[in-house]
Amino acid sequence: MTHLEKRRLGATDVEVTTLGFGGANLGNLYRAVSDEQASEVMDTAWRSGIRYFDTAPHYGLGLSERRLGAALVDRTRDEYVLSTKVGRLLVPNEDATGSDMDQQFDVADDLRRELDYSGPGVRRSLEESLQRLGVDHVDVVFVHDPDDFTREVLDGALPELVRMRDEGVVGAVGVGMNDWRAPLRFVQESDVDVVMLAGRWTLLDRTAAPLLDACLARGVSVVAAAPFNSGLLARADPRADSHFNYETPDARLLQAARDLAALAREHGCILPQVALQFPLRHAAVASVVAGLARPDHAVSAARWLSEQVPSAFWDDADTVVEGLL
Repeated sequence: MTHLEKRRLGATDVEVTTLGFGGANLGNLYRAVSDEQASEVMDTAWRSGIRYFDTAPHYGLGLSERRLGAALVDRTRDEYVLSTKVGRLLVPNEDATGSDMDQQFDVADDLRRELDYSGPGVRRSLEESLQRLGVDHVDVVFVHDPDDFTREVLDGALPELVRMRDEGVVGAVGVGMNDWRAPLRFVQESDVDVVMLAGRWTLLDRTAAPLLDACLARGVSVVAAAPFNSGLLARADPRADSHFNYETPDARLLQAARDLAALAREHGCILPQVALQFPLRHAAVASVVAGLARPDHAVSAARWLSEQVPSAFWDDADTVVEGLL
């Protein structure tokens, strides 16, 4: 088993492994996987040393939470850290079409998502997540993608979650988003412990630097999700049909990724290895959460974090990225 370092979230007692398991694939993101496949990748992640697991009701309309809970049911509860998200209640769908693929999950749409960032709404959301997960508590709760609901979150969701943290119901409270500007406001105006940021603090996208610096100054931790920017940095040789933040990369981005891949090879590494390690170089980052769709992905990711990258690579990489600015 690979040994993964643990880092504390903010001033809480919650410690996460530097590599976290992103549970969206367990919810049939893009394509269906069987219960057996889901169980196999979870077992492999555990054997690879991963002890931080993240999910959300949004992922497959609760399927990810149910599968994650089933995979962890025989594990000792204090041996792993579990996070889920609030802000989307799952309610019966009276206009079901048979598929949730318009939300990118290959599941039946017998339920639908109902946004609710109120205090009662997030408490209800967490209670329902606990039932799907089959646990009596989670360690971290993130408010999920509240981009257009900043005021509601500041007035409702976060104060309620802080109360739940103070009651001992959850260990740490945070927000999880793609854009970095709204989280910066939450860091400045609320008592969050952690920010989960997807795709904006990566080897190729460093736009969230102001947020990370503010987090460091205030003692707020960052969980860096989507370190491969949805595909462009996931292969040793970036392909033209790769995606960058779910869109087709322009020629400059594709060339930069290929330049970074060439640099990595010169220093005895490969692109996904350095992409996975990059976020952790900032002192505010506690963990990198990646979507590990197959057992070999979990094994590779754990190994990449344990192998040292020459310091000269990072200097050369900075020069490539600065050329994009």
